[in-house]
Amino acid sequence: MAARSKQGYASLALLALERFPDEAARVLERAPVADIVPFLERQTAERTEAVLRRLTPDRAARILAALGDAETRRLLRALEPNRAAHLLARLDPEEREACLATVEPEHAEELRALGAYPPDSAGSLMDPRITTFRPDATVRDVVRRVRTFRRRRVHTVFVVDPEDRLLGSVSLQDVVLAPGGTPLATIMRSPTPSVQDTSAREAVLAELERRHVTSLPVVDFDGRVVGVLRQDEFLTAAQEEATAASLAMVGAGRDERALSPPLFAIRKRLPWLLVNLLTAFLAASVVGLFENTIAAYTALAVLLPVVAGQSGNTGAQALAVTMRGLALREVRVRQWARVALKEVAAGAGNGVAVALATSAAVFLWSQSAGLSLVIGVSMVVSMTVAGLSGATIPMILTTFRQDPAQSSSIILTTVTDVAGFFSFLGIATALSRLL
Repeated sequence: MAARSKQGYASLALLALERFPDEAARVLERAPVADIVPFLERQTAERTEAVLRRLTPDRAARILAALGDAETRRLLRALEPNRAAHLLARLDPEEREACLATVEPEHAEELRALGAYPPDSAGSLMDPRITTFRPDATVRDVVRRVRTFRRRRVHTVFVVDPEDRLLGSVSLQDVVLAPGGTPLATIMRSPTPSVQDTSAREAVLAELERRHVTSLPVVDFDGRVVGVLRQDEFLTAAQEEATAASLAMVGAGRDERALSPPLFAIRKRLPWLLVNLLTAFLAASVVGLFENTIAAYTALAVLLPVVAGQSGNTGAQALAVTMRGLALREVRVRQWARVALKEVAAGAGNGVAVALATSAAVFLWSQSAGLSLVIGVSMVVSMTVAGLSGATIPMILTTFRQDPAQSSSIILTTVTDVAGFFSFLGIATALSRLL
């Protein structure tokens, strides 16, 4: 009798699954995963796929991870590839690889490729394990689900329609304060700001700053929610990228660490050191042009590093400000003239102030008004050129789709050295009768 009743319940559940799939999905959305899996494992792959398609992606992903190997293989074959890739992306790496191991290597590679995003895009930085609910889900359903999370921090839950398109969001504070039977549709905030999965890191940072939110849902081209970007984690990633960029600016590898093997460090650094050596010879050749002037006035050799050092620091300041502006999208390449004029003015103004102090110090040291005049004029010229170079070099590299962090510093050093040496020694040669 008990067996017949059990069989009758199974037939009734199967009938509900075939005739009323949406209602059946709503029931399964609230049921424990451990109870759903045995029921779905007795169904065909097509019926299971129809159920998962109607469940929220987070729920469907948890069920996929809990199925046996044979059922997982059948289901991944039945699912639309894009849908399967999105569900797999919501799993932990170990769970995802375990699921992919059940299918053929070619199929697994296809699913991995579909789940990949361009570097530095919102999709590559997001957490795909986003918590979504249907509008008719209640506060009680949210609390029950969130309590099952162990390693996931949740501040906001998102409400999606049957096609997984974003409808709104609900903070956990609102969930806690609402009665248990309250539907999410009545307390959700809509519209909710979001970013597209292909958006660049800079666009995401600008959106986070503009919206003043702790998390942003990430949607695909069709508006379906595929992940979430949390502000603290995103800023950590941005800081790591800034650190990598600072390494690249001095010719060290982005992936080099303090305890990396010496051979690895040599392989990453040596090419840029050789490039720097070539540029150093270029700067030295400028000095060689004025060999006779230096031989006649040895004080010039003593003061040469002063001019080069000041112009180098000025260029580095302009470079850092411009690079930051480009990274944070404060400026665009089309604004190069405005940025360049600002840095030229800053370089010239600082140059005049530094030139006055330098000229006074040189006069006290050498008692030569001519030498003081030469170093003062050359200081203004070289620092003005350095400011212009620091602003324009990253803009030019960005225009040609090159990474400004990778080579701006080396190019700038060459330009500032050449400008400093040429202005100082050139002016000294022109005014040699005053020395």
